[in-house]
Amino acid sequence: MYVTIGSLFLQTVKKYGKEEALVDSERNIRWTYEQWNHEVNRLANALLDAGVKKGDRVSTFLFNTVELGTLFFSCAKIGAVLNPINFRLKSNEIAYIIEDAKPSIFVFEKMLEPVVSAIQENYPEVSFWSIDEGAPAYAESYTQHLRLSSDREPAVDVDENDLYAIMYTSGTTGRPKGVMHRHRSMVEQSLMCGASLHLKQKDRGLVVAPMFHCAELHCSFLPRVHFGATNVILHHFEPKKVLETIQNEKISLFFAAPTMWNMILQEDYSRYDRSSLRVGLYGAAPMAPSLVTAVKNQLGINLIQAYGMTEMGPAVTFLDEHEQLAKVGSAGRAAINHEVRVVRPNEHGPSEPEDVLPSGEVGEIIVKGPSMMMGYYNRPDASETAMYKGWYHSGDLGYMDEENYLFVSDRVDDMIISGGENVYPREVEDAIHGHNAVLDVAVLGQPDEKWGEVVTAVIVKKSSITAEELDRYCKESPNLADYKRPRKYLFVDELPRNASGKIQKFRLREQFQVKSNT
Repeated sequence: MYVTIGSLFLQTVKKYGKEEALVDSERNIRWTYEQWNHEVNRLANALLDAGVKKGDRVSTFLFNTVELGTLFFSCAKIGAVLNPINFRLKSNEIAYIIEDAKPSIFVFEKMLEPVVSAIQENYPEVSFWSIDEGAPAYAESYTQHLRLSSDREPAVDVDENDLYAIMYTSGTTGRPKGVMHRHRSMVEQSLMCGASLHLKQKDRGLVVAPMFHCAELHCSFLPRVHFGATNVILHHFEPKKVLETIQNEKISLFFAAPTMWNMILQEDYSRYDRSSLRVGLYGAAPMAPSLVTAVKNQLGINLIQAYGMTEMGPAVTFLDEHEQLAKVGSAGRAAINHEVRVVRPNEHGPSEPEDVLPSGEVGEIIVKGPSMMMGYYNRPDASETAMYKGWYHSGDLGYMDEENYLFVSDRVDDMIISGGENVYPREVEDAIHGHNAVLDVAVLGQPDEKWGEVVTAVIVKKSSITAEELDRYCKESPNLADYKRPRKYLFVDELPRNASGKIQKFRLREQFQVKSNT
């Protein structure tokens, strides 16, 4: 039988038991793999004692904590299905997930208590556990459950093809769907990411992106455990705290979404010792070429890009360190054991996998590989459409160059058609992002009687800039044809993003009442 996530953890414990495994310096926690395994077993047995059976869902509503890291492996050892929930969600959104996933246990922390308190009485069948002291009356104490349980290895038969987690998509277009992943799929993802990042046992990785999201959980946190490295947890992202922790904990690598890298660059990073850093991983959203160059030149960090989606675990392509400037703008080539195609979009149903487009021609990106989801939970029709003929249909637009490097243009739903010409928002965003006064940008289509749609740019300023100055900049840009130039500029304090850092354009469309293809 192939290894499961639980047995993977136990293998690492046996090989590297005395090595430092998990650190939270704010809480003065430093566990070796042996110590962490005792905690994992205590929690696994506490869940069993509470009546959790193989296949039952355990929901977590937590920031980055040692408890979430421990729950990850405790659930895996007993065959419980982990359901990590976005800590940014509101009460009604949490209620939707509870009603869909139907968890037996819901674990939360004090900072998120108001959201849970607003809905908990509607779910008497769910056992709510608080990880903090002074739990509310409706909740049980996580700590007390651990205190009363055994640290023996739980005796539950878990198979490689068993369901390991249900991860709800962040939602760039609306209601989230529960993505189902099996144990073997995520072990494959872990091996692939570890190899692509050249992981070593002596690496010290920073956990700062949200752990409920697969980019952190499967591309960073799990591979480091797989290779016997150390995970240093930060409760949430604060640029100064990131820099302090890199210096104090001698961090060698970490994952951050482009927005996070951009925020780190706004700090006085030269005050901190960053010499331990060897590589940074980015993904979850496109990074403008100007930002890639700035991170490389100003922070002195070698970058690796991963492109993917929750449904694929997530990573399906990588762009290596030595390719960052030579292939700037590319998402890289297909990951180990994965296939990527660009096919002709079909307006009347799923795209045909065999209708492959020639290099340079934009179409829908479809992928397949060992980390593909089992399907969407309780959504058989959506699963069938998404995995048509064994390929995951991403809904992303892109093209391949002659060397089989993938370039992601945009979402199918976001493409703008102006005067019969296709405009891909990302290329306009990349051009505008090159202006020193622009911190963030999103480009949308707005209905127009003459042109069908006109390009509209929503801007977050870094410093003073006017629409006229931006328009002049775009007119002078050698990278932007005139028909792609925005005809309208809107200024906002911030752009709405989901947990993975992707801009939620449907919210901007609602706010500014511009068009929607969905």
